[in-house]
Amino acid sequence: MVEPLPELVLVHGAWHGAWAWDRLLPVLAERGWTASTVDLPSSGSKAGVAADGEALRARLEATPAPKVVVGHSYGGTVITQAGAHDTVVGLTYICAARPDVGDVVWKDPHSPDEVPHWIRVDDHAEACFAEDSAKVLYNDCPAEVVDAAQARLRGQSLASFLEPVTAAAWRERPYAYLICEIDNCVPAASQEDLAEGACHIERIEAGHSPFMSRPAEVEEFLRRAVSSF
Repeated sequence: MVEPLPELVLVHGAWHGAWAWDRLLPVLAERGWTASTVDLPSSGSKAGVAADGEALRARLEATPAPKVVVGHSYGGTVITQAGAHDTVVGLTYICAARPDVGDVVWKDPHSPDEVPHWIRVDDHAEACFAEDSAKVLYNDCPAEVVDAAQARLRGQSLASFLEPVTAAAWRERPYAYLICEIDNCVPAASQEDLAEGACHIERIEAGHSPFMSRPAEVEEFLRRAVSSF
């Protein structure tokens, strides 16, 4: 007897919204998945990690179905913060942060050693902005996808990068990791370190947004990842 697929809850990264998954969602639906998304309040407002975690927790509590949470980039921080929910059977990180309790993205938002050159910090807005996103975030995406995504990017709250994580769901649930080998945002070598301890690891010849550039392959990875939980 084939086990039913768990529900996927997709958590986007910094500067984005739930729209980031628009190319993956139809593939998931065609292949038998139930999937939902979360709009993180830190994208476009001054909210931080705690508020993002509450947004994910509310989504997880909406149905009793078994779930796998999927975090991309900064979204990995959010699933780490709130992913040890009773309905969650596993976590999946896509070129994503996997912090421990007390960790922050940046200790100093003005340190060139911590803040990549392609991020512009605006203290007045209490936000930061992705510069050169075509090269950094979407380097292997079709041109029309790049243009549409760039038009929808928003400021990301500084609080989300400065607020410490207070829980580590990956210590309580099995997790899988997808390493993107031509990622210009999170180097593949860093992802290798973040994947340490995962029950399932795969590598894909993709940039930082594989769900936009290679959605079918991301679905295949998710299927194999879920079978490992």
